Amino acid sequence: MKRRYFLWAGLIVLVTLVGTFFLYPRLPDTVAVHWNVHGQADRYGSKWEALALMPAVMVGLTLLVAALPWLSPRRYKVNDARLGYLDMMIVLLAFFAYVHFAVLSIDAGARLNAAKAVLGGVCALFAAMGPVLTRLPRNFYVEVRTPWTLANEQVWDSTHRFAAKCFTATGLAGLVTTFAGGAFWATAVLLGVGAMAPVVYSLVTYKQRERRGEA
Repeated sequence: MKRRYFLWAGLIVLVTLVGTFFLYPRLPDTVAVHWNVHGQADRYGSKWEALALMPAVMVGLTLLVAALPWLSPRRYKVNDARLGYLDMMIVLLAFFAYVHFAVLSIDAGARLNAAKAVLGGVCALFAAMGPVLTRLPRNFYVEVRTPWTLANEQVWDSTHRFAAKCFTATGLAGLVTTFAGGAFWATAVLLGVGAMAPVVYSLVTYKQRERRGEA
């Protein structure tokens, strides 16, 4: 199973590199590398910065995930039957590839609103992460890592079932508000609520178990 996931990771990285190679001739020597919330470029750099940054991040992420089983403390191993962290890796790599091509396309002349394109990608990331959350073993690296989820495995599992619903719902709602012309701040607040609700849920759930003597 691990081999299949890492093959997918390698394929995503390879497609990103090949696509970058084909977009290279269309880019000017100086390109926009950052935009404000209104979609206006506010920082420029060399095209090599735009070309190399995201693929380097993707390669680094793939190597880091390969090392996680060795890095993890014994009680928090991520190499058991619950390999949700590998699914998460694929989702993140796909998101980084999307952002990379969105940015390069804008720099190459595509008429896209950078802020809306990236925010829509973040919403899609939330929605895609939802189904993966329930398959993540307790760990120190990804997802709802609060003192209460790390202290109790039942709280971890319960919190991530709740978080899966929050992430999927807010991600899909965010996609609707983003591409229906909603304000940037409204979608950002929506995603913030979706991200923070599981944190509060983990505290409440842990304290309930603590009162019952189960934590």
